[in-house]
Amino acid sequence: MVTARGAAAPARTQVLINGRLVPGKGDAYEHHNPYNDETLAVVTQASKEQMDEAVEAAAKAFMSYRRVPAHQRAEMLLRVSKGIEARGEELARSIAREVAKPLKQARAEVARAVITFRQASEEAGHLWGQTLTMDAVPNGVGKHGFYIRQPIGVVAAITPFNFPLNLPAHKIAPALAVGNTVVWKPAPQAPLIALIVGDILKEAGIPDGVVNIMPAPPAVAEVLTTHPKVAMVSFTGSVAGGMAIRDNVGMKKLILELGSNSANIVSASADLERAAQACAVGGFTYAGQVCISVQRMYVRRPVWDQFMSIFLDKVKALQMGDPLDPATDVGPMIDEKNARRSEEWIQEAVKDGAKMLMGGKRRGKFVEPTVLTNVRPEAKVVCEEVFAPLVVVEPFDDWEQAIALANQSKYGLNAGVFTNDMREAFRAIEYLEVGSVIVNDSSTYRADHMPYGGIKLSGQGREGVRFAMEAMTEIKFAAIGL
Repeated sequence: MVTARGAAAPARTQVLINGRLVPGKGDAYEHHNPYNDETLAVVTQASKEQMDEAVEAAAKAFMSYRRVPAHQRAEMLLRVSKGIEARGEELARSIAREVAKPLKQARAEVARAVITFRQASEEAGHLWGQTLTMDAVPNGVGKHGFYIRQPIGVVAAITPFNFPLNLPAHKIAPALAVGNTVVWKPAPQAPLIALIVGDILKEAGIPDGVVNIMPAPPAVAEVLTTHPKVAMVSFTGSVAGGMAIRDNVGMKKLILELGSNSANIVSASADLERAAQACAVGGFTYAGQVCISVQRMYVRRPVWDQFMSIFLDKVKALQMGDPLDPATDVGPMIDEKNARRSEEWIQEAVKDGAKMLMGGKRRGKFVEPTVLTNVRPEAKVVCEEVFAPLVVVEPFDDWEQAIALANQSKYGLNAGVFTNDMREAFRAIEYLEVGSVIVNDSSTYRADHMPYGGIKLSGQGREGVRFAMEAMTEIKFAAIGL
């Protein structure tokens, strides 16, 4: 298609229903590169009728896919893993263009998605059950008992922009490993990556209807939370979005991965160089648009000056620029609205007495890596999820105080603890109110097979391939009298 001026018109995307790419019948929008505003595509979104059609297709496909032997599901998932690896550079560049993630971080995300699907392949044959000793109670004498795990049906996967490949992998791969089918609503900022994944799934032999890819606005995506043939909703995104879904789903199973403002504690016994490097990277990777980004840091007062000198030097060394430049560490934020919001929060904190140690300026969608101290506990940059390249650092005097400061948050996803004192480490593990305590690395650390999820407003349920597989199955018990 060519415009009157002779320039190629942007491609129009499609939705994937039951193995067929068809134009979306809902509202369309222009999809832009956040870095340079280049138009990447015109995205045609699904209508409510098409979303309903996708759920029906997934429900029908489930009746046959659930009977596919585990070894065949494993083989397909391994082919998906290899397909992602083969198209890794294409995917990484698409991530950099679509959501402005720096290329080296996008490449790391692709590598993780390769692992996520490979782990699902390995786990597909290990859907375990257990026997029970029935004669442990009088009315169990003469009976044998055991339970098995069975797939639940259609899983609705709703994913955000910040990890547009690996977060969907954490929903799709375990669902397929256990024999479920999927309707996936990708983030509006990353529809092209989703369609590349659709190609890879098809090439790997995933049957038609098993994964349906449906870009859609919130009003249409709501179908996924209310449709009677959806068995589970797995959502990663905002607290407001998660609570709205929770209020809609009724008796559906639910995994929610929501917000955070992760705390990181640096002990006087810590390796300060290691802690500073980990927190500098963990606080400003992808412009802080990571739910487990380092946002709050508490540093033991005797090592404050030494640590802060090292830490600020590490932050100053980070390179801002074009996401497609391999040297870039910090790119633009996803849009100017969020860049302006983070700038306003920074200015509000400074007006209320915070000291700016570096950064604080905004240029369009770029926000400089910013470090604040002497910040009031009720400031938004402390108690809300800033989701921007900003870290608040405060001193503390004793370990119990640091744990209490970390626990003041309404969130509870990951926390980082840097210490070489095992008593401090285990005190933190026991008393920090979070889903994961990461010792001697930052809160931003995640391995793709660990049980990942939070408490408080950070959500409910756990991801990580094996743990998501458990959540995506039902236990069926059998008692046999002989």
